[in-house]
Amino acid sequence: MKTRTSLILIIGIFLIGSMSLTAQTEMSATEIMQKVSDRPDGDEMEGTLTMTLINSRGGERVREIRQYIKDFGTVEKKIMFFQKPADVKNTSFMNWSYDDETQNDDQWIYLPALKKVKRISSDSSGDYFMGSDFTYDDLGDRKVGDDTHTLLRTETLEGLECYVVESVTKDEDYMYSKTITWVVKDRWYGLKKEFYDEDEDFLKSLTLLNVEQINGFWIITGTEMKNDQKDHMTRMEFKGVKVDAGIKDSNFSERMMKRGL
Repeated sequence: MKTRTSLILIIGIFLIGSMSLTAQTEMSATEIMQKVSDRPDGDEMEGTLTMTLINSRGGERVREIRQYIKDFGTVEKKIMFFQKPADVKNTSFMNWSYDDETQNDDQWIYLPALKKVKRISSDSSGDYFMGSDFTYDDLGDRKVGDDTHTLLRTETLEGLECYVVESVTKDEDYMYSKTITWVVKDRWYGLKKEFYDEDEDFLKSLTLLNVEQINGFWIITGTEMKNDQKDHMTRMEFKGVKVDAGIKDSNFSERMMKRGL
């Protein structure tokens, strides 16, 4: 399974003590980001996702989601079912990410009040997902080839040696002009990621809060996205994680989105 830049996995993307680059520059920035994309984390994963929305006054809204992910070879499918609270219960979201570099993700959302599955268009990819600080695009799989990558430096962050990689979009209409990712050397997950808006102003940052080894894989189980421009934050916790425990192929369908768990 490839690491996706989505909510918690996203989340696999993802300043103290600067170091010289000298012998550390054997690997190019593009190769580093490809390592992040290709980092193994099993063929299947499921667990309970707790999404906490925190406003500028410190007020919190908590949502509980059941999440399933499965690698089908040329496509990775993810589906999320909202379970709590009552106002979002039975809402579901599905994302299909393709290995083909030329094929964009397919995304759908089911809103029980409308009783219909809606396909997320490319024009809506910049919209924020369910009041969180993650856009629909953040929940998908951005291809390594969509950006031009530059290795800025290496740094030690939180006691871990990181490559600091700047990724500048090749699409002038894309919502982020660039991102900067702190990639943990030899583990290939993002410890921190900064997002800059279309005007190249700092927008938000994604910080890894917790990572665990489950079945021999590094699994990201805690992240925090802080939107500086909106003074809003979303904290994600992934609990009860099972890797390669067996998930039915039929879980990933519009029929299942409507039916729910």
